[in-house]
Amino acid sequence: MVRVKSRYLLCEINVSDQSKLLLLDDRAINGAVKDAVAFTHGDYGAAQCGLGFSVKYVNAHTGIMFLRCPKSSYRLIWSALPFITSIEKRGEKIPCFLNCLHVGGTIRTCQKFLVRYNTQQLHRMLPKCKTKEEKAQIRRAILCSSSYMLKGREERKKEKDD
Repeated sequence: MVRVKSRYLLCEINVSDQSKLLLLDDRAINGAVKDAVAFTHGDYGAAQCGLGFSVKYVNAHTGIMFLRCPKSSYRLIWSALPFITSIEKRGEKIPCFLNCLHVGGTIRTCQKFLVRYNTQQLHRMLPKCKTKEEKAQIRRAILCSSSYMLKGREERKKEKDD
């Protein structure tokens, strides 16, 4: 048997109004990506996108999503993402754009990158805080994310030892 290799695109949905982000779901995003690929790459792109493409995860609160696609066609999908200017949901167009943060071979590598990326974002936010309460909240978030990374390292170390 032959193993099907996939690529996972970790993308960020940027919306001007954060309340509109809660309206998005995987079906709407799937349709918007497929339409963008068909528009930019024609019938060939639409056919490649139809084979094994799926939206694996969407977090409507943070605007993070995982797209799964075949290894042979991830560049087609990746190159079509900037052409998405809005996502239609129940007749309402939500203006947005997609920012691809990372391309990985597994969901786990994308999750690890996401933890590092969020920690970097928190470090960037820390100097911009105006009150001590805001700084304390961000420091707690940094500690939580770094403890998550340390916990993962310890588990991997135990797996290696066994």
